[in-house]
Amino acid sequence: MLDTKYEKTLVINNREIKHSGVFSIDELFHLVNKCLVERGYTRQEKKSEETVSPEGRKIYVELRPFKDKTNYIHLVIKIKFYFEGIKDVVKDIEGQKKSLQEGRASILFDAWYMTDWQARWNLNPLVYFLKAVINKFLYSYPQESDAKGELSSDTAYIVGQIRTLLHKYKSPLEALPAEEEVRRAAEEEMGKEETRTEE
Repeated sequence: MLDTKYEKTLVINNREIKHSGVFSIDELFHLVNKCLVERGYTRQEKKSEETVSPEGRKIYVELRPFKDKTNYIHLVIKIKFYFEGIKDVVKDIEGQKKSLQEGRASILFDAWYMTDWQARWNLNPLVYFLKAVINKFLYSYPQESDAKGELSSDTAYIVGQIRTLLHKYKSPLEALPAEEEVRRAAEEEMGKEETRTEE
């Protein structure tokens, strides 16, 4: 499915979730897999590696789930998990003792909208060129714009579910961010959105 002949459009670039402290890697992957199935994606693991050192385990996992909208429109979410300094611990969470991991986690998301118009238009170069010009400058087909919105929505849903899960592991004092942090994060997000619309 992931071939070089596709025209690729980056919809979401390097959206990141960071977490430091305790969490469960198994619960995290279970949640991501559940979200992908709910949204109709086929799970595909691109790479997985783990190294062990005295400071703790270092784990890298890259997933490339994809959804085929039509024979020529495909949605791909690239999810990269980086775990560093991972050590197994037992903690009391919501009144129950659980075996968890402690360390640093960073999760990065890229979302790609991929089209294969050459296959759609039977490899006719003139029709392919005209379709690309019309799509770029005159009229965007509803099926395409709906697919891009769906890709953004699916990625935002997965990000939100992961943030909710990781928030569960924070202590009550850590769970509430300071007002200044919330304001700064909102301004950064709004700044990113404005630069994307200007381009």
